[in-house]
Amino acid sequence: MRDKTYFISDIHLGASYIENPREHEQHVVAFLRSIAVDAKRLFLLGDILDYWWEYRTVVPRGFTRFFGALAELADAGVEIVWFKGNHDIWIFDYLPNEIGLTVHDGVMVTELEGKRFLLEHGDGVGELPWTFKRLRGLFRCRFAQKLFAAIHPRWTIGFAHSWSSHSRKSGGYVPKEGMGDTLVKFAEDYNSKNSQKIDFFIFGHQHIILDKKLPDGAKILILGDWINKFSYAVWDGTDIKIVTFLRQ
Repeated sequence: MRDKTYFISDIHLGASYIENPREHEQHVVAFLRSIAVDAKRLFLLGDILDYWWEYRTVVPRGFTRFFGALAELADAGVEIVWFKGNHDIWIFDYLPNEIGLTVHDGVMVTELEGKRFLLEHGDGVGELPWTFKRLRGLFRCRFAQKLFAAIHPRWTIGFAHSWSSHSRKSGGYVPKEGMGDTLVKFAEDYNSKNSQKIDFFIFGHQHIILDKKLPDGAKILILGDWINKFSYAVWDGTDIKIVTFLRQ
């Protein structure tokens, strides 16, 4: 019976710092196939790919098994929503049309089995450094995207992976004290200012696992990652929990 909703983020497929890329992809594919029997919906909450630039007439190499597993779910009737993260911003129409999924950018408020969910990658809400806001805006600027697309991929792909690798080496994905606080504050403020309360806030981005009940009874979940934690959340219509997917 298809009655479960799954949430996963920060897989970073294709990252140069992943020791065994094929094994990493196979682990993700094993997860997707494990949920095929009962998945009603799958929310991919951003940074699923470490880098993706969608050209008009060519397809970047890689991720064949992953895309195939997603297509199998879509063909079986599973609703798939892919949220743009800060690493996989540049998904346009190829993956939605080819696989049969929906791409979403920014906050989504939706009702699932009578409960209200607020979903976002996690990089677009809460208190953000002005430098990050500027960079986030630049990455979404259509004119800047056209300029970037004009550069040969031999330069852009190498640059993107070098940037990602540098961020990791400089501690960009290492959990720090207080991580999650800005998202918790955002959730508390949101419910205090809106008459229609959210029951569950779900985010990725910060590479930490958080499952916390807020003072008003709502819950906030931060999903972890698939670099070290291999974690995801599952909603069965009554309860939601974060689970670790063990290597097969």
